[in-house]
Amino acid sequence: MAGKMTGAPGTGILLVTANVGSLFEDPENLQKTWLREFYQTVQSHKPYFLAVHCQEVGGKNFEESMSHVDSFVKELLSSDAMKEYSRARLYLDENYKSPEQFTALGSFYFIHESLKNIQQFDFKAKKFRKVVGREICSETLESTPSLEKEKFPQEYFPECKWSRKGFIRTRWALADCAFDLVNIHLFHDASNLLAWEKSPSCYSGNRQKALGYVLDRITDQRYEKVPYFVFGDFNFRLDSRLVIESLCPTAIMQTCTESSTGEINQLIFRESDNDRKVVLLLEKKVFNYVNQDVFRENNGTSLLKFDRELSVFKERLHELEISFPPSYPYSEDSSEGKQYMNTRCPAWCDRILMSPSARDLVLKPENEEKSIVYDNIGPNVCMGDHKPVFLSFRITAGAGKCCQRGENIFREAPL
Repeated sequence: MAGKMTGAPGTGILLVTANVGSLFEDPENLQKTWLREFYQTVQSHKPYFLAVHCQEVGGKNFEESMSHVDSFVKELLSSDAMKEYSRARLYLDENYKSPEQFTALGSFYFIHESLKNIQQFDFKAKKFRKVVGREICSETLESTPSLEKEKFPQEYFPECKWSRKGFIRTRWALADCAFDLVNIHLFHDASNLLAWEKSPSCYSGNRQKALGYVLDRITDQRYEKVPYFVFGDFNFRLDSRLVIESLCPTAIMQTCTESSTGEINQLIFRESDNDRKVVLLLEKKVFNYVNQDVFRENNGTSLLKFDRELSVFKERLHELEISFPPSYPYSEDSSEGKQYMNTRCPAWCDRILMSPSARDLVLKPENEEKSIVYDNIGPNVCMGDHKPVFLSFRITAGAGKCCQRGENIFREAPL
């Protein structure tokens, strides 16, 4: 990128979601590759406005890894690939000493120097403000007026155990159109065995409840309603019971139990002939299927019929067609780019979803189909256990006419 960007009409937008926990477990091997692939995506799509939603910032051992977060952020801001993004807002939840508030979310926004008509919403003043310079905010996000951050209520957490799950919301005005960007991290499947017990699994209910909470919060009466994009690690999983029945249609199941408790600790699915070959080994944190190619062939899209968790929200959330492989759980071995770990059934955990009015922004008739891309980043290299997912599109002049907004939404507050 050099100077003012030209090309297709409209303002280029790039939305990225990335669970970056792995980067801070092995920064020497993974961070450089991850950044290279990220920069290539930015340079390929040349957005004027770039939003990156990260989850698990700092990794699992966040107390020891926060120094790696600082170097990661410094590298992002000082890189040649990002030098023309003269304005930036980086929000990092690093308050790990406060477990009732800590979410480990990071929301990064970059604005190209040639984009003039961009403003950010002040939730306390209820007005938009000009965006000037670069700012990093990593303390007291709860009181930062330019965002809303919440951890889910404790009763929403499985077994009421705190974990780093919640959301961060920001609001932006671009020309005549305002929209919300919501970074989200929902609950995972703690046990493959429990997930298998019934369809849908008990875990999908936890995610449904939390996602419904977020949607209710961002569409309540406190602020004007605008189109919204919700992107992050939803931890959506394939319906385990149904997908295993599909993968092992003629297998015989063998149950193994813990001798001291009698609890099931392993399920072994064997072929009925062929020397009773093991097709699938299932444990609490083991999902070892004989043929991983089924998740890669045709980008695994034959399994999308088992991806059902979003159907509950079909009136409130939309998604473009998925044409990339399941985004999780990839091997964290830096020499492996396409191999899945044998820990969980591969699934499309990382997604970019949008309200009906936001979909209208993306799919306006003047937007050429080729200018809209929904894909992953780094398909052939190790990016950690999650592949980042991106959506590239353009907002054209007059797009704001489809926004649900009040007449006073674009009042600008003094600097």
